[in-house]
Amino acid sequence: MNKVFLIGNLTKDPEISTTPSGVSVCTLSIAVSRRFSNKEGVREADFFNITVWEPLAENCHKFLKKGSKVAIDGSLRYRNYDAPDGTRRYVIDIVATNVEFLSTKGAGESTKAADDEAEEVTKLKPVDDEGLPF
Repeated sequence: MNKVFLIGNLTKDPEISTTPSGVSVCTLSIAVSRRFSNKEGVREADFFNITVWEPLAENCHKFLKKGSKVAIDGSLRYRNYDAPDGTRRYVIDIVATNVEFLSTKGAGESTKAADDEAEEVTKLKPVDDEGLPF
């Protein structure tokens, strides 16, 4: 069985293209933190290239951005090619069958409306509730 599950963060914005037959394909790159720290106490990460097809590709391009947290369910695909310098290169990609968006759109972004609302909250004064009937 060829099955892989990953949770990580996008290392760059998704890139979308269309095949000559009109099928959408989106490429993602994610960083997945390792479970344990190295000798220096640093948690290293592994980087994976993800390929997403059809309507899911369009949604990934529309709603994800660099830093978005995603869960990937897919399969491994092995391929090789000849590089311009004449060497043979070997690549393992992940073809996603499902992508779960784990961070909300715009998470971590500050907007003027949110900043204004936070400022208004800090201006509130406590209410004297001694005279309230409840």
